[in-house]
Amino acid sequence: MDVKGYTAISGAMLRAGIFGYGGGPSVIPLFRHEAVTRYKWMTDQEFGELLAFANALPGPIATKLAAQLGYQQKGTVGAVVAILAHILPTTIAMVALLGALYAMKESVIVAGMIAAVRPVIAVLLGITAYEFCAKTWGGLGKVIGVGFGIFAFLLLGVLDVHPAIVIVAFLAYGTVHIKVFDWANKKWGKKESMREKSGGISS
Repeated sequence: MDVKGYTAISGAMLRAGIFGYGGGPSVIPLFRHEAVTRYKWMTDQEFGELLAFANALPGPIATKLAAQLGYQQKGTVGAVVAILAHILPTTIAMVALLGALYAMKESVIVAGMIAAVRPVIAVLLGITAYEFCAKTWGGLGKVIGVGFGIFAFLLLGVLDVHPAIVIVAFLAYGTVHIKVFDWANKKWGKKESMREKSGGISS
C-alpha cells in the first residue's frame, strides 16, 4: 500500500478544506495549487478541463474536485480518502464551534475577520481567472477568447442561463473547434499555396 501517495492526497485535501474559507469558488484556487503547483498531478489545462466537467455536474464543486483528484491518483479508495480528508475536519469543526459562532454572530471581531478575508479570496479567484484566460488565448486566440468571455458573461450574468447549460454548450463547441480550424487552415492554406505557385509561374 502506497502510504506516501495517500498521505499526499490527504494533506492536499485537508489544506484545501481548512483554508477554503467561504466554500464554492473560493476553494478552487487552493485545489489548483495542490494539484498543479505543489504535487504536479496535472497541468493547468487539465485542471481547467476538470473544473469545467465538475461544474457541469450536480453537487458541491469542492467534493467533486476532491473525488476526481483522489480517483486519478489512487482509484476508488483514493477518491474516498480525498473526500473524507476534505470534509471531515471542517465538518467536525463546524459542529463543535456552531454554538460559539451562533453566540458571536453579532460580534464586531467576527464581522471584521470575515471582511478582512474577502479581499484575499477575491485576489485568489482573480489570479486563477487570469491564468485560465491566458491558457484560453493560447488555445483559441485572443479575439475568440475575449469574444467567448463576453458571450459567457451575457449568458450567465444578463440572461441568467443555468451555468451547466453554458458549460455543456462551450464543451460541445470545444470538441469541434480544433477540427474546424484545422480544416479551414488546410483549405485556405492550399488556396494560398496555389496562388503563390500560379504567381510564380506567371512571373
